[in-house]
Amino acid sequence: MFIEIHAIQNFAPSNLNRDDTGSPKDCEFGGHRRARVSSQCWKRAVREYFSQEQLIPEAQRGVRTKKLVGKVAELLIGCNNERKPEEVTAVAAAVVEALGVGFDAKSKEEKKTSVLLFLGNDQIEALASLCDQHWDQILAEAKKEKKKIKSALPKDLISSLRSSLQGSRAADLALFGRMIAEDPGLNVDAACQVAHALSTHRVAPEFDYYTAVDDLGREDETGAGMLGTQEFNSACFYRYANIDFRQLQSNLQDDRELALAGTRAFLESFIMAIPKAKQNSTAAQNLPSFVMIVVRNKGLASLANAFARPVDGRNAGLTVNSVEALASYWGKLKGMYGDNGIKSTNYVTTEDVSHVALGTEPVKNVQELLSKAMSDLGGA
Repeated sequence: MFIEIHAIQNFAPSNLNRDDTGSPKDCEFGGHRRARVSSQCWKRAVREYFSQEQLIPEAQRGVRTKKLVGKVAELLIGCNNERKPEEVTAVAAAVVEALGVGFDAKSKEEKKTSVLLFLGNDQIEALASLCDQHWDQILAEAKKEKKKIKSALPKDLISSLRSSLQGSRAADLALFGRMIAEDPGLNVDAACQVAHALSTHRVAPEFDYYTAVDDLGREDETGAGMLGTQEFNSACFYRYANIDFRQLQSNLQDDRELALAGTRAFLESFIMAIPKAKQNSTAAQNLPSFVMIVVRNKGLASLANAFARPVDGRNAGLTVNSVEALASYWGKLKGMYGDNGIKSTNYVTTEDVSHVALGTEPVKNVQELLSKAMSDLGGA
């Protein structure tokens, strides 16, 4: 079973996702320059929304960090606060190294891994628990300062350490997956696919020339205390994501209720979460004007090609024209491929648009949309 979510979201002047030069990200699509917000950017916003709104309990969330050694050390001190800080750090570092994860040579004050690790909070606690149980043994080997701690520790302990990182009840880890190049056996196949958000229309970069006045400047002083430029744009985005529910449930150790809760949390967060970049200077808190959720048995389909020919803002306006273009393309796809595994389609919108091509009338609000989608997926 699959669940798809499509959204049309129009933003006021903003810079939601910057490239290495500070410019809003963009790309070529359909032969025209488009505004773009990367999937990674929006996934980060979704994960933050999980936490902010407590949609998923902390024990069922993950963390992406290079500071695993510090976190394990903190938990070990919690187990026994009489342990010496340097010994706790040595044990935690030895265990992380034994898992085959390298360290960042530049990190001197704090031991950091060479790559960001995405781990469930339950996995980190399990790792710390094993360290606590085998404290004396691990500490003794760590003090010998051998080059390869992995070969010094017993194989059954190494196996237990690896097992602690296999299987988790972290919903965000199950959704977005994990890749650890040092140990492919710890990889998690993502249950969720998130597309880059693309503007439905052509976009050209714009520049804001700004100045700041020195509040303590004398009356006879002229000119600004500082000046500069920053790039921004205003874009109406098409956004798309899908979830393979069977994969999600498998990732969560076949806990169906947790998989349903994770799915609903993702759908709500996809709708409500907004990237935070430059928001203090733009306040582009613009929610979607159209959201459609499709439950399927097969046949995933992004509707991005509805905008291969750029939409314009004439007559009804950019947002309405974007929704109409999406509805028209959806109707054409269904005409060409049939239902293709579609179990249900529901949508909600702020705009007065024709529902003929969408095949159904809109629901009243977002909460009803989520409830219908989860009911069709098989949840309560």
